[in-house]
Amino acid sequence: MNRGCRVLVAMSGGVDSSVAACLLHEQGHDVVGVFMRLGAHEPEEYSPELVGDSCSPRPAGTLDIASQRQGQAPAATVTGGTPVPPDGRGLSLPVRAATDAVPSDRHRGCCSAIDATDARAVAGRLGIPFYALNFEEDFGRLKRYFADEYAVARTPNPCVMCNQWLKFGRLIEYADAIGADMIATGHYARLAHTGESVRMFRATDAAKDQSYVLFGVDPSILRRTRFPLGELTKSEVRAHARRFDLPVHDKPESQDICFVPDRDYARVVRRLRGDAFTTGVVRHVDGRELARHDGLPNFTIGQRRGLGVAVGEPVYVASLDPQTGEVVVGPQASILSNTAHASRVSWLHGAPTDAFRALVRIRYNHETAPARVEPLPDSQVRVTFDEPQWAVTPGQALVIYDNDEVLGGGWIDHR
Repeated sequence: MNRGCRVLVAMSGGVDSSVAACLLHEQGHDVVGVFMRLGAHEPEEYSPELVGDSCSPRPAGTLDIASQRQGQAPAATVTGGTPVPPDGRGLSLPVRAATDAVPSDRHRGCCSAIDATDARAVAGRLGIPFYALNFEEDFGRLKRYFADEYAVARTPNPCVMCNQWLKFGRLIEYADAIGADMIATGHYARLAHTGESVRMFRATDAAKDQSYVLFGVDPSILRRTRFPLGELTKSEVRAHARRFDLPVHDKPESQDICFVPDRDYARVVRRLRGDAFTTGVVRHVDGRELARHDGLPNFTIGQRRGLGVAVGEPVYVASLDPQTGEVVVGPQASILSNTAHASRVSWLHGAPTDAFRALVRIRYNHETAPARVEPLPDSQVRVTFDEPQWAVTPGQALVIYDNDEVLGGGWIDHR
């Protein structure tokens, strides 16, 4: 990336994205910060006009892409700023002038009001323009996907889908609108750019690697993306935050799905798909009926706690049947599988035609496992592991690696 490029940086208010913005600014790039307002926290009072900072060289604003796409808001300019150019498809993106608002003191994971305030403060220290992008309507699609998957006995991965559907696609739209050359985030992954080609690799810090949740980002977007933290460890990032004297240098990380900060997934599903909660049988793999349950969304493959059964030995959820509503439980051996079948597979560099050896990850906190990957028609793959794997779960992403390089991935249908 040439020195002095204009870079749009997604700033979530956490230490990672804040340091990413600071490093790019330090390198001499023209950095523009954006906070993605997703509407993740329904109970929390928050105005999207919250962002803005008197330290910024130009006032911050709020971009309402959802309303703009529906033609509901006229194009405008930020007071003291410049008109927002068209996005290249005949649509100009309106910006509303920002006003101050009183932030909430509740931090409920990412995307909250306090996160917006933290991101604004970092942008103010850097003296860079800063905007909030309003994606609440788009985010509703992600919540519906989450509930719909649980309703058919699949365990979704909304972080992967958020990157694939929303974050990177919308970021590149806004980058085009403001004439930015690149976009950047605080993700821990590495990209290697060679001309028009790009390859993605696992991060240097294996404990923080996020390449798993990025496999579905379109390569055309990755070509214009930078991950400044890919070569750094978390401790090094925090050291940079202290060096930059950032107020978020010791901010704790959010470990939860942003719209389920209390981890009560069933509550969210019940609100959006109450019809999914029908009673059914809990059955042992040996055929015994053990109990009845009040809805498949209360369960996931491999689950041990909260099953409501006692058989004298530990049992785990082995399978879920959306047709019969049956939950099948069994001993640890019944959760192991040598195979996984995935569909909707996307490849970063073209689909292979022959079977090959690779490393495969079947969930975010799963260590990659050696396997044989067999491409199938209609963007599917069959994976055969060298050793049985724990809880191959329908709905989760299956990501394929060549050592550290991401080759592609898809969505598990069955084992």
